[in-house]
Amino acid sequence: MKKLLAVIISLLAICGLLAFSANRLIASDSGGSNGNKVLNLYNWGDYIDPNLIQKFQQQTGYHVNIETFDSNEAMFTKIKQGGTSYDLTVPSDYMIEKMRAAHLLLPLDKSRLSGLSNNDPRLMNLAFDPHNRYSIPYFWGTLGIIYNDQIVKPGSLKHWQQLWSPKYRNQIMLVDSARDILGFALASNGDSMNTTNLHQLTDAKNKLNQLSPNVKAIVADEIKMYMAENEAGIAVDWSGEASEMMANNSHLHYVVPSEGSNLWFDNLVIPKTAKHFDAIYAFLNFMMQPKNAAQNAKYVGYATPNQRAKALLPKRISGDRQFYPDAKTMSHLQIYQNLSPELVGQYNDLYLEFKMHHR
Repeated sequence: MKKLLAVIISLLAICGLLAFSANRLIASDSGGSNGNKVLNLYNWGDYIDPNLIQKFQQQTGYHVNIETFDSNEAMFTKIKQGGTSYDLTVPSDYMIEKMRAAHLLLPLDKSRLSGLSNNDPRLMNLAFDPHNRYSIPYFWGTLGIIYNDQIVKPGSLKHWQQLWSPKYRNQIMLVDSARDILGFALASNGDSMNTTNLHQLTDAKNKLNQLSPNVKAIVADEIKMYMAENEAGIAVDWSGEASEMMANNSHLHYVVPSEGSNLWFDNLVIPKTAKHFDAIYAFLNFMMQPKNAAQNAKYVGYATPNQRAKALLPKRISGDRQFYPDAKTMSHLQIYQNLSPELVGQYNDLYLEFKMHHR
């Protein structure tokens, strides 16, 4: 009987221990005040130096889980649908407006931030997030033209309109992005890249149809490989992608047309799904440290908004006007605005018509 009683007591003790452990795991996973040492980051692919993640984990004891997305719209949809537990994500400028309107963001607690003053004031307090209530700039850049000097005379390709020249037949690769491709066609016509005028949009699409003989392919990330391997003479893509191409092929050059182009910003924000706030602010402060921001800029290839980090970069990077344009060029650049769902649909439909025409 004593043995049976001892067995029962032992079993009850084990059950109690298991229940206690389960409760600890549930409390930890809930991200409460004593939550586990975790940060869940929802980011673009290959958009942070892995060595920085390792350094952050070693310094703070937090473990960083990274999940990636390939478009602002995909990120927005997943967070809006719920069921996720992301602590930080990285939307572009216009998407911040959309996420704010959908009540998907939490405001920053600036009393917990250190390093905001490291950022260039010109890149703060912009229309998509006045006073940076919700966002911290992460990277910025432009849309422009990459060309190979074995095919295009150096310095001769400076404007969007030149892409329509017959001498570039079957030589141009376009990044697969409705807003950007319609955008440069609009800019070539002297129209706003944020136009809501259907006539202007239709003109831009018709003009792109005329570009079709010069378009070799419309592709996504593989555009970097094709250009680096001399598969085409010209590409339209973003500055950071251009930087990576140029690092792999010394014949490539990047230019931002002076008549106007897109100026974009990617930004760190806290989605409403966030749970691990100590980890969030530790990470934000870590990434705003000049040494860490400079290291990240070297790895990613885009321009850093952190002016103290920029001062730590080699002059060949920080002084490169292709990636840090002068004030005159900057004055002609346009930040994409958040458009209504109806207008987004019109942009996408017209772009699809162009793609079908190209095929």
